[in-house]
Amino acid sequence: MVAGTSEEKEKSMTISKESEAEILRLHYAEKWRKNTIAAQLNIHHSTVERILCENGVSPEQLRVRKSIADPYIDFIKATLKDYPKLNATRLFYMVKDRGYLGGVDHFRDIVSRLRPRSASKAFSRLRTLPGEQAQVDWGSFGRITIDGAERKLYAFVMTLSWSRQVFLKFYVNQGTGNFLRGHIDAFEFFGGLHPREILYDNLKSVVQERIGKAIHFNPAILDFSAHYRYKPIPVEVREPEQKGRVERGIRFVRSSFWQARKWKDLDDLNEQARQWCVREAGERRWVQDKKLTVLEAFEQEKSNLVTVPGAPYAVYDRGQVAIGKTAYGRFDCNDYSLPPAYVRKTVSVFATLETVRFCDGAAEVASHKRCFSKGKQIEEQAHLKELTDERRTARKHRAMDRLQIAASSSTKFLCEAADRGHNLGRLTQELTALLDLYGAQELEIAIQEAIAAGAVHASAVKQALERRRSARGAKPPVKLNFVSNPLANELTIKPKSLAGYDSLFQSNEEQK
Repeated sequence: MVAGTSEEKEKSMTISKESEAEILRLHYAEKWRKNTIAAQLNIHHSTVERILCENGVSPEQLRVRKSIADPYIDFIKATLKDYPKLNATRLFYMVKDRGYLGGVDHFRDIVSRLRPRSASKAFSRLRTLPGEQAQVDWGSFGRITIDGAERKLYAFVMTLSWSRQVFLKFYVNQGTGNFLRGHIDAFEFFGGLHPREILYDNLKSVVQERIGKAIHFNPAILDFSAHYRYKPIPVEVREPEQKGRVERGIRFVRSSFWQARKWKDLDDLNEQARQWCVREAGERRWVQDKKLTVLEAFEQEKSNLVTVPGAPYAVYDRGQVAIGKTAYGRFDCNDYSLPPAYVRKTVSVFATLETVRFCDGAAEVASHKRCFSKGKQIEEQAHLKELTDERRTARKHRAMDRLQIAASSSTKFLCEAADRGHNLGRLTQELTALLDLYGAQELEIAIQEAIAAGAVHASAVKQALERRRSARGAKPPVKLNFVSNPLANELTIKPKSLAGYDSLFQSNEEQK
């Protein structure tokens, strides 16, 4: 029992005669115990004891007689607080499942005395039954370096309220995925067992919105708790003492585990944390019986814990990823390659601690090993090859389009070459090189000559170009290379016809 405050002690020293008379009446006439009188009159128990002793009651008479129902009183009160109209018989079987050996008739009397008659003030339970409750919270522990990148480091802590057995594991973020993974790892550590209810702070992984008693739970925690069949209970806002055991557990982690701790990587740190849970944390003296260790108390509690379902619960970090102009999806500060067909699309991501999967609806489009560094590009060779092939095809089509614009006869030339089984890609590449050397007008004339001669191959076009150059007495052409402006290398200028100017000269000669 916690000692009274200075205000309560002051009240215990000053009490009205009416209250004193009521205390004596309830004790002698109604046979109430001192704690019952104190609770009902809202008076400190030491005041009741003083008044009774001053009026002839011996201290031996005030000693509270132990009852086999005493360990279950807090559970009965808490259950009646949540379900004030719950049938006493149903409550009897709930307590019986938790180890109560008394009869139902006496139990009904207890329920009748404890059942709230009106709205009562909220309170925190001071005791819990074995296997009844655990408390969960996150603790921030600075940063950790993974592959040269700094990540925030958080400790997931679950404490069993009865035995005080602690589970500790570190993660690099406190998102919903790692929050649920922490539960699964804790249940595994406890031997495939879990409590009937778990207390939480009002973090987003549990509570999305809260207005007074109205709580909008995160759907993920509701689905998870339904699978494992336990009750999630958020504590009151700004009431951290309601989950004081895990709060003290985190302080215990900082003082007993974290100080002067050295590790190689996250896996090494978590292995040390697991050993600490069994040794230092498990071998400390149990608060309710100094003859036992926490680990021994936990062994006693195991029979009251609930066995986890056989079917595993799949936990994913989920999200939607918008793919930009390059075929990479960004997830958790890293870029993962995707097939080029998903550029400018939105895909779903499902990540475990081992893999990152990108899906288009129900179809998986890419899967990678998860990276916990930052700013990395994780690529699959098949995606890069597909991108290279796509670019090569695009360049081929761009070259054909350029030829058709510069020399319209090239369309017929390529069609006839295709009919004869020529390699169009190679032929297009060779004609494009001749276009860069001789220009559009010369290439058009040479292609027409090759078609007329029935020689639809690049060498025939080249011979026609060389023959025309020799007839003009021109020097061999040299390809221009614009280093500062690469786009200019592919610029094609189709010359305009000069027939209009020739007609002008003819008109002038006729006038003469």
